[in-house]
Amino acid sequence: MTEFFTQTLGLNLNIVWFLLVGILFTGYAVLDGFDLGVGIMHLFTKSDEERRLMLNSIGPVWDGNEVWLVTGGGALFAAFPNVYATVFSGFYLAFMLLLASLIFRAVAIEFRSKQPQGWWRKAWDLGFSAGSFVSALLIGVALGNIAWGIPLTTIDGHIEFAGTFLGLLHPYALMLGVTTVALFAMHGCIYAMMKTEGPLHEKLRGWINNTVILFIVCYAISTLLTLVYVPSMTEKLRETPWFIVVAILNMLAIANIPREIYHKRDFNAFLSSCAAMITLMALFGIGMFPNLVLSNPDAVHSLTIYNAASSQKTLGIMLVIALIGVPCVLVYTACIYYIFRGKVKLDSHSY
Repeated sequence: MTEFFTQTLGLNLNIVWFLLVGILFTGYAVLDGFDLGVGIMHLFTKSDEERRLMLNSIGPVWDGNEVWLVTGGGALFAAFPNVYATVFSGFYLAFMLLLASLIFRAVAIEFRSKQPQGWWRKAWDLGFSAGSFVSALLIGVALGNIAWGIPLTTIDGHIEFAGTFLGLLHPYALMLGVTTVALFAMHGCIYAMMKTEGPLHEKLRGWINNTVILFIVCYAISTLLTLVYVPSMTEKLRETPWFIVVAILNMLAIANIPREIYHKRDFNAFLSSCAAMITLMALFGIGMFPNLVLSNPDAVHSLTIYNAASSQKTLGIMLVIALIGVPCVLVYTACIYYIFRGKVKLDSHSY
């Protein structure tokens, strides 16, 4: 099996799995990103009807979107077990907090409509928004630490995390966390506008420009900090100039969002937001390659797609499984979005 992929097709399985894991996490960022964004914007709505519309805009799809996170985590475990072990042990408290936030927001979605009392629903509204905000912030902080580098050391031949939880909360990582919150808020606001109509639709349209401006400001600051303090993330762009095309596409996608909103092409604005997120993840992957976890300050301990990978035989077998499983996930996702297309309508079965 491995010979077929490597010799017959000429594939480098390590690079293939780097791309596949990146695609799965990109899918999660794009799909669950608007879920989290809707949650972040949830408390800005005032009436119970508006909040129900916000919840039901993601109601049929939010749990399916999280399949991409589970699939991405499984792929990381199968292809790069050393990375999985090091990151999940080093970021243990952060990941537990992330899981608690995701679980709490899921419970809030399901429990909110169980009682009609105002205090009950407001409490779960707060939990839904808080869980969404904390989840988005922690995802950004994790990405910031991976780009910045984390302290790794070798103990008994194994690379292990040598830092602390508080050490992960440095200014650069926190700035990327805030940028991620702004990105998801923009993405979620566009999605909610696309799925609603009437007064809430117009209210969301008025909010989008503010979320776009907030994201652009945060993005500009994060980019400046990256250029000054994390120059390793731009090395591939200097070595291979045609990668600049990805950065240009990213800027065009972001710039096209206000244009589509102005012309009231809501779906096109959402596609532009998706394209912006995809190209952002692509730039992150380009900057990291071939590293998966950068060691800082001693780069010799970095985990790469080669020293942290499973055996070639395992990568080959898992690729066969992925070629069967990933299309199933894609078909499932497409079917759900097709079935629940159109504007949100509240009925007796709604949240």
